[in-house]
Amino acid sequence: MKVDFVVAEIGSTTTVVNAFNNPEGHAPFFLGQGQAPTTVFDEKGVTIGLKNALKSLQETLKVGELSYGEMLATSSAAGGLRMTVHGLVHDMTVRAAKEAALGAGANIHLCTAGVLSEYDLRELEKIKPNLVLLAGGTDYGDKETAVKNARLLCTQFQRPPVIYAGNIQCQKQVEDILTSAGFKCYIVENVYPRLDALTIEPTRKIIHQVFEEHITQAPGMSNVRDMVQGTILPTPGAVMECAHLLYGEIGDLMVIDVGGATSDVHSVTKGSDEISAIMIAPEPLAKRTVEGDLGVYVNARSIIELVGEEEIQRETGLIIEKILETYQPIPDCEEQRRLAKCLARHAASIALRRHSGQFRYTYGAAGRQAYAEGKDLTKVKWLIGTGGALTRMPGREAILEQLRDINEGNLLLMPRPGVMRTLQDHNYIMASAGALSIKHPEMAIALMKQSLHITDSNIVQSGGEGERV
Repeated sequence: MKVDFVVAEIGSTTTVVNAFNNPEGHAPFFLGQGQAPTTVFDEKGVTIGLKNALKSLQETLKVGELSYGEMLATSSAAGGLRMTVHGLVHDMTVRAAKEAALGAGANIHLCTAGVLSEYDLRELEKIKPNLVLLAGGTDYGDKETAVKNARLLCTQFQRPPVIYAGNIQCQKQVEDILTSAGFKCYIVENVYPRLDALTIEPTRKIIHQVFEEHITQAPGMSNVRDMVQGTILPTPGAVMECAHLLYGEIGDLMVIDVGGATSDVHSVTKGSDEISAIMIAPEPLAKRTVEGDLGVYVNARSIIELVGEEEIQRETGLIIEKILETYQPIPDCEEQRRLAKCLARHAASIALRRHSGQFRYTYGAAGRQAYAEGKDLTKVKWLIGTGGALTRMPGREAILEQLRDINEGNLLLMPRPGVMRTLQDHNYIMASAGALSIKHPEMAIALMKQSLHITDSNIVQSGGEGERV
């Protein structure tokens, strides 16, 4: 059997492959999914796990042989896209650079403000980043910090690629310093060109380009190009690409992905003019936050501590310590499933609250003054669930319904209870669709509409209408 596209999602523990056909003159469709443990233990690296996942797909499709026209991939194996971010002022250029890196799907291991210290440089040596993002200064503002940091990077033994997204006045100087020292340097628009604006999309796109160019140098990934001919994206970056694409079709949205180790939230929305008028700092159109302490398996105890063990026991009727003794990544009994469902709901709720902006108040001679801080989500119409916990676990529909009503006190910059509509990535293909969207956006949209069970009619009914980004 020959299929048109196979998209591999190479995770830290599991490799998933999705198969799609795109027949001429007909709608594209999802064929099936296979999975296998990710392997990075020898010179062939992830290709062993990838081949095993393809065998699993053959079994799912019940075919003796399987070939494909093109294979694409997303990856969070080998630590994913490991980045460090360096800017001038933490709440300005550093924050803007961090937003760009997170939106591209990076795992940020170090953020620094100002001139790099000796401690920062030692940390860089330990982290061994795949990519460094250097920013600093609004356009025609501070020049010294970015130039000094470029020179300090040259004192390092390692030479990862560097993206410079700072003051345009010193682009040439930074590039000359880095390239003369043996760095591959990429110049892009300033992420924080002026005090009232963020420009992170050019940086996000170049991060994807650099990731694809250098991913085969990561441990265990050296032979990935032997099998993957098409695009390779960081998995969270692929989900963001898909969220961007869906925004252009259905309007303002949020995506919640609860995993075994982390919980990610993506949002694409401009927010409201009213909130914008009292916002203390600009926010990007598309934002991603990743909560490293909110995972339903690796960080189960972290969630229990945040919520309270007594509360979890009250909700589940379980003796928590006893269940944790045999707790599995994929729950294998009713008690484990009950605990996983409870943890997933709390992880998602906490992650959404952390992602959302809030109203703040100050008191002075003129009385109480309101202002807004963080991401304005008040115009979001759609809440989309993806990832294993929110696409495969029993009771997932009820979890999403509860999540849409978390703004009961109206203190968050989120819609009032009952306003958002919920959607599920039933086929669990959001990252795959994001990878496909780079060259085949219409195919990706059609596949996601099938997976989300949405039609043009219910988009119109919801008032969802976005714009291409």
